[in-house]
Amino acid sequence: MEFFILLVSGLLGLVTPVGLVADQTAENAIRSQLAQVEQLQVRVDNAPTHQLLQGKVEKVRVAGRSLQLKKWQDIRIAALELETDAIELEPRSLGKKRPLFKRPLQAGVRLVLTQQDINKLIQSPQFMVMLQKLKINTGGSLNTAQKNSVYHFTNPNVKFLADNRLSAQVELQDRSLDKPLSIRVESGFRIVGGRNIQLVNPIVAANGEQVPPQFVNTVVNNLNKRLDLSNLEGDGLQVRILKLNMKPEELEIAAFLRVEPSSRFLETPSL
Repeated sequence: MEFFILLVSGLLGLVTPVGLVADQTAENAIRSQLAQVEQLQVRVDNAPTHQLLQGKVEKVRVAGRSLQLKKWQDIRIAALELETDAIELEPRSLGKKRPLFKRPLQAGVRLVLTQQDINKLIQSPQFMVMLQKLKINTGGSLNTAQKNSVYHFTNPNVKFLADNRLSAQVELQDRSLDKPLSIRVESGFRIVGGRNIQLVNPIVAANGEQVPPQFVNTVVNNLNKRLDLSNLEGDGLQVRILKLNMKPEELEIAAFLRVEPSSRFLETPSL
């Protein structure tokens, strides 16, 4: 999501008070958000001049390969396709640091991520900090001595499988454990209503021994709630997943995004 918002921030200045919007200008604006890029093409469908002066652009299309963010240099997008609906900005905000949207920003996005790049991301220092803050709520599934423990994830690794299945390995560390607990998870994925990513038939093993189903179900139910994208709607962001296709070495995602003008996600990120 942050990658999309950074692209949007690169588009905010495309409509100028003199009505100059060009493909090269748009491409340069997006390139400014990237540390590296192998290939990038941008096309801006201009509205008539009088509409440009009012802050309107008909459509923006972006296609790129091997894109790497400046802010998160451990994120690499193998392939990106993005196409917006008409963009309309408040005329009084043109030329300012943060132009204001007059109507919701809508776009279709297709991303391709590789297994290698996902592992690089989840093993990065920034992501590891996020993992250290993640806690497991066992819901009382473990004994009294364990259920109040705080587990930290370390050494994560994932492998893409066929038929939308994923294998993941991670270590759990806690002061009550003599040594890290090696966890292996294999699960399928399905999309419910375009907005809820759910785990399907998960298999969990700890140090080679299968984890009791009641504990697995508790954790899976908690994760399924976190993966409900409708949780973002309170912040003015709607996401509908149109396609999720996982195969060995590659993950493809297609989604529709709608960002309300008041959404915090349209705040210009600091670079």
